[in-house]
Amino acid sequence: MLEIGIFCVILLAAGYWAAMYVMGRHDVIHGKFVHSEDEGAFAPSVMPTPPPPFPKRPFKAAQTDSVPPANDAVATPVNSEALQSLLAAIQQDLKSVA
Repeated sequence: MLEIGIFCVILLAAGYWAAMYVMGRHDVIHGKFVHSEDEGAFAPSVMPTPPPPFPKRPFKAAQTDSVPPANDAVATPVNSEALQSLLAAIQQDLKSVA
């Protein structure tokens, strides 16, 4: 089992070497990953700020007086006689249920 593991590591290294050779990266094959003469020409790019994950909700002002009534019959004022009859009907319903 140990031999298979060592063989796989060697095979992986050979595959990496072959891939770098095919791509023309001979400097990586020989261990030259960083060039000291290129450091002066390198300018780090400024990373742009990412957009917010969700857009902000639009602000809606409260509309209190601009809403017209739906029906004129509903908007009529209620007198005390109608409220008294409604209260009597509710009391009668409660007595019949109990």
